[in-house]
Amino acid sequence: MGDPGLFTPSSVTWQMHGDPMMWVAGIRALYLQALHPRAVRGVMQNSDFRHDAWGRLLRTANFVGTISYGTTEAAEKAGARVRRIHSMLGATDPDTGERYGVDEPELLLWVHCAEIDSYLQVARRSGFRLTDAQADRYIDEHRVSARLVGLDPDAVPANRAELAAYFEKVRPELACGPEARAVDDFLLRPPTHPLLVPAREVLWRRVAHLAYAALPPYAHELYGRPAPKPATVTRQLRATGTLLRAVPARLRWQLPPKHILRAMARLGPGSRPAPYKLGR
Repeated sequence: MGDPGLFTPSSVTWQMHGDPMMWVAGIRALYLQALHPRAVRGVMQNSDFRHDAWGRLLRTANFVGTISYGTTEAAEKAGARVRRIHSMLGATDPDTGERYGVDEPELLLWVHCAEIDSYLQVARRSGFRLTDAQADRYIDEHRVSARLVGLDPDAVPANRAELAAYFEKVRPELACGPEARAVDDFLLRPPTHPLLVPAREVLWRRVAHLAYAALPPYAHELYGRPAPKPATVTRQLRATGTLLRAVPARLRWQLPPKHILRAMARLGPGSRPAPYKLGR
């Protein structure tokens, strides 16, 4: 058998990250991450995401796929590349003139926690069955991904209680400033070819609205829009999850970057991600 990588086929991550609702979860994470002024400023001052929207999304998907399903060597190289890039980037606070690095632990921790919380919340609310113990296990597994981006795993939440305590602690630092407004506008209207604008309005905006709706109440309050009823959002997430999961997995996994198919070729058909395996 080949190298199973950092997350083996027996992990919660291996089963869950093959779910199509991870795309919705990723957009929710972007909405949430944008509410930390120092973190989002680092993105805005160092990224051309507004002109390379799809490229950035695919690069992020490639990183998550690599660390989830790639070999140990590939995952470690991907992490080293992220750390190297972050070490060269900084941002400036326009109010104080303070210059700081985007690889400050508190900023990396916010990005990590917003991402893991989004993956977990969207998956569970959309019908991906996880027990509370499995949800805790998932959070604990991702202290490995936290290490890859430069965090001390011991300083990263290891279960739902610690993750909730972290969000409660960081909430006073959150705000919806001009950078967050720009991210909000971008996510609703990402640049695209004029011929694809109708598809963006019909498909993408629905996905973005659903991802936004899945945010926690305090995020809706900060963005200044009424929070939808949680039960309504959960029904919408379940309906979307049911629809997307009806598409054969083999067909979905043909889309780039094909990490799952490569992992199955490396490890054999028994490594195929499937939610039912979590009940074993």
